[in-house]
Amino acid sequence: MHTAITNLKKLNHFGWSGEQLRNVLVGALTPVIGLLIFLMIWHVGAQRIDTSLGAFPGPVQVWEQAANLMDEHRSERARATAFYERQEVRNAERLAQDPNAEVRWREFTGRPTFIDQVFTSLWTVLVGFGLATLIAVPLGILIGLSQNLYRAINPMIQIFKPVSPLAWLPLVTLVVSATYVTSDPAFSRSFVVSVITVTLCSLWPTLINTAVGVTGVSKDLQNVSRVLRLGWFRHVKTIVLPSAIPMIFTGLRLSLGIAWMVLIAAEMLAQNPGLGKFVWDEFQNGSSNSLGRICVAVLVIGFVGFLLDRLMLLIQGWINWDKSAVVR
Repeated sequence: MHTAITNLKKLNHFGWSGEQLRNVLVGALTPVIGLLIFLMIWHVGAQRIDTSLGAFPGPVQVWEQAANLMDEHRSERARATAFYERQEVRNAERLAQDPNAEVRWREFTGRPTFIDQVFTSLWTVLVGFGLATLIAVPLGILIGLSQNLYRAINPMIQIFKPVSPLAWLPLVTLVVSATYVTSDPAFSRSFVVSVITVTLCSLWPTLINTAVGVTGVSKDLQNVSRVLRLGWFRHVKTIVLPSAIPMIFTGLRLSLGIAWMVLIAAEMLAQNPGLGKFVWDEFQNGSSNSLGRICVAVLVIGFVGFLLDRLMLLIQGWINWDKSAVVR
């Protein structure tokens, strides 16, 4: 360790001290060491577990299945490209024979790949989270500014906040089936069920944190607003939101994490295309590769959830009024 730090000092072009170099080295190596320990425990533990679908996959087997899923995605995209190229050739020949001939185009209807289902889940969760935000932030501001409104709505918040998505899903399915009746739907029924379930389960953290942030506005700022005789909308824009924005984003981060977790269960039960349905289909398939593919999905779900949280932090840093705040 000491020799490595000495060598780094020789290569140091930034003028860092030995202590700073040591901190950088330790900070870079510690996550790697933790990851290696986790992989070792996983590898050793997997060898001791036998399931009804075979041996539990270790890191090597999961990596192989991840590569297989990517190969399947590339193969499916190649099939789609070849399908459209054949259509172009047929249409060109038809037009060459008869310039007034009708050109026919068909959509490629291949099986959705794992990558396709990842993006489907992302689209579904962002729509559900967006609806939850549009409901929770304005309502949170209103109940934060009105004690009477807060007392009226708080009992419903406390009742519905802990309800599981597994309890909401049957009710949402029945309501959507009864009301979403059209011969040419813009969205599939399973998509609408998943979005509404995500919305119902994820709006509460944002609603509560927004209300808390609004009620936490300092008395001095409220007095300034009264002295300046600011209107309601201007008071909210210039006084309330700058003070409440950190709490609002705390709620948004919690809501987005809950939305991503809820979505997987909703997709499983609603059979909406996405990662949840992928996991359920692989479990039902019961092949020798199913466990490895499910493990790939679990890791991707966790990694995507991490990226979504980082994205919310970046957005908070861009629009936060308090530029001195350090985002962690």
